[in-house]
Amino acid sequence: MATAATGAPLLSGHTAAAAGGRLPALVRRYLDRALDAGSPSAVCGVVHGARTHVAGAGEGPGGSAPDGRTVFQLGSITKTLTATALARAVCAGTTRLDAPLVLPDRFPVPHKGPRRITMVDLATHTSGLPSLPPNLLAGADPEDPYAHYTLDDLATGLGEITPATEPGSSYAYSNLGFGLLGQALAFDAVDTMLRRRVTSPLGLRDTTTALRPDMASRKAVGHLAGAPVPDWHDHVLSAAGSSMYSTADDMVRYLRAQLHPARSPLRAAIELTQRPRFTAGDQLRVGLGWHLSPRSGGRTMTWHNGGTGGFSTCAAFNRESGSAVVMMVNTYSEQTATDPRPVDALTFALLDELDAA
Repeated sequence: MATAATGAPLLSGHTAAAAGGRLPALVRRYLDRALDAGSPSAVCGVVHGARTHVAGAGEGPGGSAPDGRTVFQLGSITKTLTATALARAVCAGTTRLDAPLVLPDRFPVPHKGPRRITMVDLATHTSGLPSLPPNLLAGADPEDPYAHYTLDDLATGLGEITPATEPGSSYAYSNLGFGLLGQALAFDAVDTMLRRRVTSPLGLRDTTTALRPDMASRKAVGHLAGAPVPDWHDHVLSAAGSSMYSTADDMVRYLRAQLHPARSPLRAAIELTQRPRFTAGDQLRVGLGWHLSPRSGGRTMTWHNGGTGGFSTCAAFNRESGSAVVMMVNTYSEQTATDPRPVDALTFALLDELDAA
């Protein structure tokens, strides 16, 4: 990304001004599409060069319209925060990307083949580990599936795993892998570690697993198939994103740091996370946490999506154009064999429009 190393937008002043002037109408169009797709409420944040616009639609907390301070569960976008914490540790010299996964003695580390699972394997989904621990769902509440899971359960579950592939050889998305990455970085203190190493330095005050009273009053209610559902809670695998909250305002601030690392206190770590580490296919390369996909015109979109039982989110950006989009909705959705999740499709399409402006 040498051409965008400074984070400066490559749009002409006239074109950028024209695009910036229509941002509210453009964002509103995509919010309406999110509501049409079944979301009770939606918030979208956009960065376009020097301009930022955040807006919401639908019915938010207390019956008012949602806005940039409305709280949603973030889901797996949290993995990019965990990867940033790893990158900070690497930059500080306290670990290496090729360091083997080490956990306390009672937690057996699964293995397959001669090479041990490393930190970079976990951060790029190439560990060979399954998506979830084999004993996670036994006895789980379907509406809050991680809440019952303890460190003792994790120790038992790890002993039942044989990785599907040798580490570093194949991409397979793993919530378990990122959960273990968090535990390897800060055993039994993952949430505190993420706050100290990532969210606090970046000023992401509402990006937390601890729902403060003032946040609770601003929180959207999650939905599944049109019905309200409870939030997810998790202590053991929270580094994967199973219990993190955030707002569009915080995510816009986070995306600005991704677009302009030189202006961030975490410059070196952010640059490290965005660097491609593994090629998973023609349409996908993987950095630390982030996914990188080609778009038309030779552009590269860096992105991650997320979801819990009642929320869906997506964030994407393009360093070359200086554009970024985050969309947060309070309903669960999933992709089908033929179509992406609506929140993902809308996020990517809006970024494409901004890039083409």
